[in-house]
Amino acid sequence: MTAIQISGLTKDYQIGFWRKRPWRALDGLSLEVERGEVFGFLGHNGAGKTTTLKLLTGLIFPTAGTAKVLGKPVGQPETFRHLGYLPENPYFYDYLTAQELLDYFAHFFQMDAGLRVRRREEMLKLVGLDSFRDMPLRKFSKGMLQRIGIAQAVLHDPEIVLLDEPMSGLDPMGRREVRDLIVQMKAEGKTVFFSTHILSDVEALCDRVAILNRGKLVGVGRLSELLRQRSGVEAVVECASSCSAELQHLASKPVTVSGGQYRLEIQEENMPRFLAFCQTEGVRLVSLNPIRASLEDYFTELSQSASDGEHVSSGVSAL
Repeated sequence: MTAIQISGLTKDYQIGFWRKRPWRALDGLSLEVERGEVFGFLGHNGAGKTTTLKLLTGLIFPTAGTAKVLGKPVGQPETFRHLGYLPENPYFYDYLTAQELLDYFAHFFQMDAGLRVRRREEMLKLVGLDSFRDMPLRKFSKGMLQRIGIAQAVLHDPEIVLLDEPMSGLDPMGRREVRDLIVQMKAEGKTVFFSTHILSDVEALCDRVAILNRGKLVGVGRLSELLRQRSGVEAVVECASSCSAELQHLASKPVTVSGGQYRLEIQEENMPRFLAFCQTEGVRLVSLNPIRASLEDYFTELSQSASDGEHVSSGVSAL
C-alpha cells in the first residue's frame, strides 16, 4: 500500500492589505511515497515544502486537489493516529522537563498509564536524552530540542513520520544525531518524509527525492537513476582547430581550450559518435575520465531550467 498519495494538490494564500490577491504556494502537486522508504522533499526557501507538510497534517486546507494517508483522506481522525509530525520551528513549554513534555503529549493518544510511561522511557532512550530527563527544556541546545521534537513525533508509534527541515540550524554533530535517528526509524519499518535544503543529508539518507521550484514539482525519482542520467565523460583531445565546431556540437557544455588541448564533457549516449569522429578525423585522445553528477548539480540544473521556463512563459503571456 502507498503511504502517501497526493493528486493535484494546490494551495493559494490571500496576500496584501487593502486589496487581497491570491498567491500560489503550491501548484498541482502529484506525488506518491511508498511505505518504508525515506523520501526527501527538496526546494529553495519558499518553494512550498512546509505548505505541503501542513496540508498532509490537516493544519491547513487545500484550494484544490486531494491527499491520502494509508489510503484514507487527510483530515479524518483515523489518519492522525498514523502520523507523526515535527514542524520546522517547534515551540515547547520552556519550564517543562523532557519527561514532562512527553507525558503531556502522550495524553493526546489512547494510552493507559503503564503504556505512557513505557513509551516515554523508550523515546528518551531512542533520542539519547534519558540522562537529561529532568532538565528544563529552556536549557536544551538546538540539537537537543530537535531530538525531543522527534521523540514527541514518534511517541505514539506512527507508521509515517513527517519532518520539516529537521537539520536546520544544527551543528555537524547535531545533524549526525538526527540522521542516525532517521536511519533507525527506517530500520523499524517507518516511512520518513522530510523536507530539507541540505543536499548532503539527502544523498546520505534518501531512497527517493522530489524537487519543488516555486510550488511546482520539477523532478522526482531514485537518486541513482536521476544522477545516472546526467553522468558522462570528460575528454581531453588534441586536434586541428577545424575540428572545434564539431567537438562543440558533441559536447554537453562549452568546450575549453588550454595549451593546444580541447577539454569537453560528453554525455554517455554521445560517446559512440565522439569516438567515431576521433577515429575518422585523426583526433588524438589524451584522457577520458568518467563524470558522476552530484545532487547539487541536478538540483541547480532543474531549478534553473524551471525558472527560465517561467520567464519565457511570462514573456509570451505578456505579448
